[in-house]
Amino acid sequence: MALTDALKAEFDELVTHYPERRAALIPALHRCQEELGGWLSPETIEAAAEYFELEPVEVYGVASFYPMFFLKPVGQHVVSVCRNISCDLRGSDEIMAAVCSKTGARPGGSSEDNRFYVEHVECQGGCANAPMMVVDGKYHEDLTPERATEILEGLS
Repeated sequence: MALTDALKAEFDELVTHYPERRAALIPALHRCQEELGGWLSPETIEAAAEYFELEPVEVYGVASFYPMFFLKPVGQHVVSVCRNISCDLRGSDEIMAAVCSKTGARPGGSSEDNRFYVEHVECQGGCANAPMMVVDGKYHEDLTPERATEILEGLS
């Protein structure tokens, strides 16, 4: 999908905040993902490369390096369960089991109804309040399996 005129206008303003045009690529990819279906399609990567005067492989390299970018369609709600040492020691396996049970998705996949995408992630910086998960960008800490289930039940 080509970039919309609104996104191009937003990027025109965004690049003015950086010393080099290409430095605005990561925030621009975030906006593309938010506005163009929740993932970065090959067409979106090509359009971003054209806008930033880069080769598509350079944009793909950035998008594939960072775990916050998705290169395939994902569910409506993204649920990221931390599995780093603090969370692991305080029960992240039980949190993931509860999340998978509630959503019907397996780690690294979407639920059949495409409502949830569930993933394991490395440290999200909430170690003092482990275990934790991030749901649609919002941190939830000091979790129990029951609390994780309640959070998912509260999503529209």
